[in-house]
Amino acid sequence: MAATPETPAAARRKTGRHRGEGQWAVGHHTPLNGNEQFKKDDDGLNVRTRIETIYSKTGFDSIDPNDLRGRMRWWGLYTQRKPGIDGGKTAILEPEELDDKYFMLRVRIDGGRLTTEQLRVIGEISEEFARGTADLTDRQNVQYHWIRIEDVPEIWRRLEAVGLSTTEACGDTPRVILGSPVAGIAQDEIIDGTPAIEEIYRRIVGNPAFSNLPRKFKSAVSGSPLLDVAHEINDIAFVGVNHPEHGPGFDVWVGGGLSTNPKLGVRLGTWVSLDEVPDVYEGVISIFRDYGYRRLRTRARLKFLVADWGAAKFRQVLEDEYLKRELTDGPAPEQPTGQWRDHVGVHRQQDGRFYVGFAPRVGRVDGATLTKIADVAEQHGSGRLRTTAEQKMIVLDIEEDRVESVVEALEALDLRVKPSPFRRGTMACTGIEFCKLAIVETKARGASLIDELERRLPDFAEPITININGCPNACARIQVADIGLKGQLVLDEDGNQVEGYQVHLGGALGLEAGFGRKVRGLKVTSAGLPDYVERVVTRFQEEREDGERFAAWVGRASDESLS
Repeated sequence: MAATPETPAAARRKTGRHRGEGQWAVGHHTPLNGNEQFKKDDDGLNVRTRIETIYSKTGFDSIDPNDLRGRMRWWGLYTQRKPGIDGGKTAILEPEELDDKYFMLRVRIDGGRLTTEQLRVIGEISEEFARGTADLTDRQNVQYHWIRIEDVPEIWRRLEAVGLSTTEACGDTPRVILGSPVAGIAQDEIIDGTPAIEEIYRRIVGNPAFSNLPRKFKSAVSGSPLLDVAHEINDIAFVGVNHPEHGPGFDVWVGGGLSTNPKLGVRLGTWVSLDEVPDVYEGVISIFRDYGYRRLRTRARLKFLVADWGAAKFRQVLEDEYLKRELTDGPAPEQPTGQWRDHVGVHRQQDGRFYVGFAPRVGRVDGATLTKIADVAEQHGSGRLRTTAEQKMIVLDIEEDRVESVVEALEALDLRVKPSPFRRGTMACTGIEFCKLAIVETKARGASLIDELERRLPDFAEPITININGCPNACARIQVADIGLKGQLVLDEDGNQVEGYQVHLGGALGLEAGFGRKVRGLKVTSAGLPDYVERVVTRFQEEREDGERFAAWVGRASDESLS
């Protein structure tokens, strides 16, 4: 059929039709999915009143579904997985079938800063209300399980009495602000970002102007040359640098994130002073609120907007529409000064005293242990502690003649100050024990893997990270680990469906960050995991060049060496 004059115009109208991404800044305010609807119906911050005055008195069954699986996250509460539901049913059952009548409760610890008084309260709450649970997370938080709705108001009262909070610890909100756990303490620090974290928290957290974001917003501020807050995978990160003219300040990164569509953050090419950090943070989170994609949850993170715009446009919008001024150009961070970024071990502080960092197994501790750690810190230090972004903890301000006593006390609690590379480098998410998204076990699997590798390879001494995730969402950062393990169901040698992992190899953070590689068809069963890790680590030892890191070896190794 011959083309008519109308055909090209009609085609142009069809191909150019804008579907709309739910961006408020371009006039798309009509909710395009259920999550956007319940947020429009009522701010998530408002659910606290209902929890305190209604749900805690009338019980779990009285909770409105949009509060239960939506707004309660604004106060750090997620329903946990009902016991006994295997991983094969994770994606099949309805939410109400997966829900237990208990909650995970996340305590946010901005900058990882704790006092012994605060840690003791965290431990006491764990023992009294959470069946002893209290995991250290890779975002410097503490997570409880087995929390009853009836107990939440009392838990809040105790936490807030010592300056702690669960406000916006979850939900489509500004999550905990990561900070260097040795800010203001380390001898090699470029700049102390603590005042910026405090001001960001004051302005942003609990502020209704920022309580309805397209999705979660993760941030980090660190002036450590170790690059110790995983800045590459945050929505916004401020990284300590020295400007040749202006001195110490921060390089700004935006658009990082993992999950099923991982992206590394990009530099905006700016240098900002300590005083400017809160303004820039507020500008970037405002861009996310106003221009972020709200139509599809799978594209509602800042990383997708940054990928579509590019760094230059993002910076221009930030300067022109939000800051109303130009930012100063600045240098990139230098290469990290150490192979580990977790601050484990004994280290001298700026003031001549020492801090001691230690490693639990995969972040798993309990309330009684946390209380004992508080006792150690109080007896031998100044009463200050820190959590890290690697599921570790640090005791600060120890006099030299007390260091040995602190190390002995921590080791007696099975908290290693000089851990094996396997204890130090293995991280695990919550897993199927409590998480409704998980498919396989993680915490217990990681702990047993550490023990087995220490037994089999007692002389292995190279830095290595082994990150174990119960599902594809990458809470344990599998794509940026030396050995990343993504939980899924696999077939064993007899054709039975069992718990196992897809293997990612050679990922890394740092200025040579990358997602590594997957070997086609490489999956291991949970039972076969120690054999696999032993095999690939042994091949690394046999084939590596002098000084070569595991990730670099993976980049050139054959599929056979990695299988």
